[in-house]
This record gives sequence, C-alpha cells and structure tokens, in this order.
Amino acid sequence: MKKYLLFASHSYAYSILRPVEREARQRGCEVAWFLEETCPDMLQPDEQRIQTIEEAIAWNPLAVIAPGNWVYPFLPGIKVEIFHGYPINKRADKVDDHFALRGWWDIYCTQGKSSTTVFKELEKKYGYFKVYETGWPKADDTFRPDLNPESERERPCILYGTTFSKGISSVWDMASVIDRLASEKDWDWIITFHPKLMDDAELLQTYQDICRKHPNIQFVGANVGLDTFRKSDVLLCDSSSLIVEYLMTGKPAVTYRNTSPGPYLLDVQNLDEIAPALEKALTRPETLMQAIDEYTRFHESHRDGKNSARVLDAIDDYAAHYQGKLKHKPLNLVRKLKLRWRLKYFKL
Repeated sequence: MKKYLLFASHSYAYSILRPVEREARQRGCEVAWFLEETCPDMLQPDEQRIQTIEEAIAWNPLAVIAPGNWVYPFLPGIKVEIFHGYPINKRADKVDDHFALRGWWDIYCTQGKSSTTVFKELEKKYGYFKVYETGWPKADDTFRPDLNPESERERPCILYGTTFSKGISSVWDMASVIDRLASEKDWDWIITFHPKLMDDAELLQTYQDICRKHPNIQFVGANVGLDTFRKSDVLLCDSSSLIVEYLMTGKPAVTYRNTSPGPYLLDVQNLDEIAPALEKALTRPETLMQAIDEYTRFHESHRDGKNSARVLDAIDDYAAHYQGKLKHKPLNLVRKLKLRWRLKYFKL
C-alpha cells in the first residue's frame, strides 16, 4: 500500500492538503500528517497523525507532500512541493520568491502558465528536480461547489483578508475604516487574519474590540478554507495571495495599494476611496468580471477538480522514471544542520 506523509507548518496547510488526502484515500492509499509546532492541531478523528520524526522515518512514506518552503530532508520519500499560494509577487521584487530554489524538492507541482513556464526553465538549468503542471490541490474544492455550497444572504457581506508582510499589509490602516463602514453601510463583515498575524496580541485586541461594537462583524481568525469565501460577496484586501483564490470563485476584490494592480482588481490608494470601490464591486461590472476570468485562468489552468489526482500521478511517474536518475540536490549543509538542530535530531 502506498503511503503519503502530509507535512504541515501552518494552519493554511489543511485546506491545501486535504484534497490530496481525499484523493489518496479514494485510491486505497494510507495517509498521515506530520504537524510542526507552528501548526495548530486541527486534525479530525479519522485523520492519522505521526507524532515524532522517528515515527515518520519508520513509517517510510512513498512521498512527503508539503505546501511550505521547506521540509526535513532526512525524511524518507519523494519530496513534493505543492505551494501555499500563487506567484503574484506581492512584494514587487525583481524575482518573485515563489520561484526561489532552496534545494529541498524532487518534484514541483505547478499550477498554471504563471508558474509552469519559469519552473520548466529552472528544471532545464539545474536538473535535480522535475516539474509537473498539476494545478493547485486547494483549487479542487473551489471548482466543486457541492463541497462548499454558496451561502444565502439577506445583505451584502464583505470579507476582509490581509497579508502579514510589513510595508504592504493594510491591517494597521483598515481597522478604523471597517469600524466606520460597519456603522454607515447596510453590510455584514467577516474578518480573517493571516496565521502569522494571530500572534500579535495588540492587533488582535484592536479588531476584537471593533467586533464587539458591531453585531454585523464576525471575526473568524485564520481563513483555512472556502467557507468564508462562499459566505461573502466581495473581498477587501491588499497584496495577499489570497486574492487569486478569491477571484477564482467568480467574485470581485477591492484592494488597498496593491503592489501589482491590474484590470482584474478595483485598487485604491486612499482610505476614503474604499467605500465607493466596494459599492462598485457589489454591482459586478461586466468588464471587471471578464478581466477576473482571464487573470485567474492564467494562474490556475485546471478547473476539473482533479488537481490532487494529477499530483499523485506525478509522484508515480517520478518514482517510475526519474527517481535516482537526476543530478544530486545541492548539499545545503548549513540549512540541513539548522533543521536537525531544530528537532535535536542528529542520527544519520
């Protein structure tokens, strides 16, 4: 029986990895989770957890699948990168860190044209990994509304989500805006935070105080799935990779000082422009919705709900044709030592 280890470092990993788990189980395979200390334990009773690195090694999976930037290299199995977002270059750097090679992975499972082209060039240049365009596993649920039915609403609902990155996050500016609009507009609100913002006690207190003032605001903490998307009509955001995911549901987004604005967004530079932009977004202008469709198809090419199946097929293809036949990965001695020190694990 094939075994797959799902490696989770943050809460956002659940909604990315669970479609893979579902597909693997349907194929009669065994699946287990390894949770880093940074990842809250949100496993269901029927989900298997590997508690220690020694157990993970003894379990001997065919592949370790992760949506983060790293994985323990001493774990057995093919190391599979499935990413935690789309390459939107939210920091407007010359090189998007989505394409940074860290030397951990055997397989990169790309999502669409925006990622495949670059990674194919890197594969040809470095030769120690294979690239498969599978689509993003999390998008399987996006295009299966039967799994997350649309919520019926009496009033418009605005979802607020933000990146954590200093300098581009709107979270410190938006509190007063949401506080005011919650009183002025006949709208409901859902507020979510990036998991890395959940440790900022002062910031959390600010938003929780606002929520207590307004019965039409719900604070749900970290967004871990499509539920909040389907309960809302418009996303209010900044430069988070969350934007692409939301737009794929066929709903518009208003952004505040987005680092890569385009016709698929209603981007504003001033706080007093946010309310008019939200009102416009709620009307869903035809030209805006067409631009959204073109933009999301560039990022996510596969909309058949079979991305997770393609990930598992890619692992099988790699195992059959490439494992042990490619160039060696970079030594990465310093990084490897740091990861071993992190776990206090020094066995060979």
